[in-house]
Amino acid sequence: MRNIAIIPARSGSKGLKDKNIKELCGKPLLAYSIATAKESGVFEHIMVSTDSEVYASIAQKWGAEVPFLRSEATSSDTASTWDTVKEVLDNYALIGEKFDSVCVLQPTSPLRTAKDIVSGYELFHQKKANAVVAVCEMEHSPLFSNTLPEDCCMDQFISQEYFATPRQSLPVYYRINGALYIVKESYLRKMDNLYQRKCYAYVMPRESSIDIDTEYDFMMTELILGRSVNKNKNFSQ
Repeated sequence: MRNIAIIPARSGSKGLKDKNIKELCGKPLLAYSIATAKESGVFEHIMVSTDSEVYASIAQKWGAEVPFLRSEATSSDTASTWDTVKEVLDNYALIGEKFDSVCVLQPTSPLRTAKDIVSGYELFHQKKANAVVAVCEMEHSPLFSNTLPEDCCMDQFISQEYFATPRQSLPVYYRINGALYIVKESYLRKMDNLYQRKCYAYVMPRESSIDIDTEYDFMMTELILGRSVNKNKNFSQ
C-alpha cells in the first residue's frame, strides 16, 4: 500500500502571523509534523503543500518534499484542504506517482505522535475504512453550553433534562481535533462528505490534541513540550 503524508502549510495566517513556521521550543512548527511522519515509517512521500518559497525552503531543510508550490486557486482563504490535497495528487500523478491513501497532518497539531499515525493506519486497515479522523473528548460538555440573547438573559440556558444530572452521568462528547485525517484515495476522488458510514474515529488524549490557532494555544504547547523535555531529562539522570 502506497501512502503519502500531506502537511498543508499556507502562508499568511491571520490569527497568528506565520504560525506554521513560528519557532516552537527551537524548531519551526511544521517541523514537528515532518518529524513524526518520518518516525512513523508508513509513508512513501512526506510532502509540505505551501504557497511560499520561504516555507518550502524551511520544510525541505527539515526533511520534507516540496516538488511544487500551490496554485493561486488553492492558496486563497476560500480553498478547502481537500482542494489542496486533490491538487497535490494530480501533480504527483503527472510524474507517475499514485497512492492508495492520503494522510493529512496539520502542522498546528505538534503534539500528535508517530504512534498516533501508526495506530490510525491500523484502525484504517482493521475497519477496511474509507477514512479515519482523529478526535478527542471535549473539555466541557456542550450540554452546558448555549447561545445568549442580546440582553444576556440565561432563562432556559441549560435544558431542564440535564440541570440536575451529575456530570459523570452525562454522555461523553468528542470533537475533531485536526491532528490526523487518513483517506482512501479512491474515496477522496468521489466524496462530497467525509463523515459517512465507513469513516471511523481515532480517539486521541486531550493533552495531545491542541490545535494551535492563537498565541495562547502556542504558549500552552510550549509549556507542555517544555515539561515533557524536563521530565525526560530527570528520568535519564
